[in-house]
Amino acid sequence: MRDFHSAQMPILHFLLKNYKNFNARATRDALLAYWRHIEAGGKMFWAMAGAMSSAQLGISLAPAIRAGLVHGFSVTGANLEESLFRLVAHQHYRDFPEYRYLSKKDDDAILKQHMRRVTDTSIPEDEAFRAVEKILVPMWVEASQSGGRLFWHQYFYKLIQSVALEDCTGFPDECWLLAAAHANLPIVVPGYEDSTFGNIFASYVKTGECSAAIVKSGIEAMAWFYDEYLSLSQDPGVGFFQIGGGIAGDFPICVVPSIKYDLKQEVKPWAYFCQISDSTTSYGSYSGATPNEKITWDKLTTETPMFVIESDATLVVPLILNALLECSENPQQANAMIAAFIEG
Repeated sequence: MRDFHSAQMPILHFLLKNYKNFNARATRDALLAYWRHIEAGGKMFWAMAGAMSSAQLGISLAPAIRAGLVHGFSVTGANLEESLFRLVAHQHYRDFPEYRYLSKKDDDAILKQHMRRVTDTSIPEDEAFRAVEKILVPMWVEASQSGGRLFWHQYFYKLIQSVALEDCTGFPDECWLLAAAHANLPIVVPGYEDSTFGNIFASYVKTGECSAAIVKSGIEAMAWFYDEYLSLSQDPGVGFFQIGGGIAGDFPICVVPSIKYDLKQEVKPWAYFCQISDSTTSYGSYSGATPNEKITWDKLTTETPMFVIESDATLVVPLILNALLECSENPQQANAMIAAFIEG
């Protein structure tokens, strides 16, 4: 069984053969439970914090969306806009592989070059922020004049589907936001105000050039998400796949107890839970809380498959996604390989 043919599914084979214990085992088990849930007809909702778009997670995530492995998102405003930035201005980014050794003067020099560093890479202000601003601000102004109102992500859906792809220096097939827009996936963007374009929007509201009312509020987003969750959670339910912590995860996961206790309606709990974070278990920390704590908040149950992977999501998630893509392309062979390693 150990020499099972792996030519068509090298990543799945690698994970099954090598990932045996500790965080490796949690990664393998989370992958297998994810696949079983999808294969049974379930949906998967993603919560994405951190700087995953700047880390180019879209290389793996966009194909997964197109393959029907992801069915909705809660993301920070930064992740939303930075997927667009990577599409528009990819060739203008600069990398700083020795970022750990930069001095304050080095970072000041990066600032003077109109670059905004995110760990070991940097977003070009002129080619990303200002180029997008020229398209997005007129949308806001028009909505302010006409009384139009959209959710934050819907402005970005409109924008990314209107840009001339031939003028972009990034790769459309690697843009998760474009894939999500084409699929019209439900997205909530809680706390977007702290993102670059959240700040830009606030400045236009302050000067009176735009109305704050053109963006539907977070309360409206939660009210809208009630119906989205009920739709996603049809048999056999919807799982929750979380990268990082904070509001991107807090906002959507509480929809279940809110429907149950506030709307007083029947609702299915989340059918799967996995969190990938480098936040270790700690006292009073949401990001460091063990999943079973969520049982007490009626978000998960004792039957919910739960996984915590304490690792760097930029290492773990591409492995999981590409193994899932292999499974979706060759389900019978994947299941045979899984049975050989897990049950054999």
